[in-house]
Amino acid sequence: MKLYIYDHCPFCIRARMILGLHKLAFATEILQNDDETTPISLIGAKQVPILQKADGTYMGESLDIVRYIDEYAGSARLNETIRPEVQAWFDRFSEYGNHLIQPRCIKIGLPEFATPEAIAYFQHKKEKTLGSFDKNLNKTAQYLQQANEELQQLNDLIRDSGCLNGENISMEDILIFPLLRNLSIVRGVVYPQNVMDYVMHMAENSGVDLYFDRAL
Repeated sequence: MKLYIYDHCPFCIRARMILGLHKLAFATEILQNDDETTPISLIGAKQVPILQKADGTYMGESLDIVRYIDEYAGSARLNETIRPEVQAWFDRFSEYGNHLIQPRCIKIGLPEFATPEAIAYFQHKKEKTLGSFDKNLNKTAQYLQQANEELQQLNDLIRDSGCLNGENISMEDILIFPLLRNLSIVRGVVYPQNVMDYVMHMAENSGVDLYFDRAL
């Protein structure tokens, strides 16, 4: 099997997580962010992740891939339950997190931004939603304070370092870990102990690297 991804993409992290957690072998191909031809030729849309299955067919949509791989692995089925308070945390983070994360993505040497054209493509697209990357970076202190306050709330929702619900890997992990992984790109984030333990444990178990050593 093979995944077409961007390194920074939280939806791609979902797919990488489930493959890694099930210890399934897979190849990856990191596309340039301005490459429209490849994904459109595979699934008819400019989006990732894209999974090339063992039979050579392709599928998109991160949660569809997660559920397919979970069933394919044939071991434990993913717990679909998401606590309302965890969903609420996800929704709140989604409103401001990218103001911290996306302006930094183009600055740390990620492979999907190997050319000036790929950087320009990403920045032009995301600034339509977020506003100027430079202005967002200048507001780091404001967004960082919000993130640190939210992490304190998340700390109380983590029941075990191995999985958020304290019982089994669930859709909660698939939603929340990719956000925390990408937040590691931001210098100055204060991780409460439960959150840090969870991030480190999930990164190791899923095989998804963190950005702490390149944080800006």
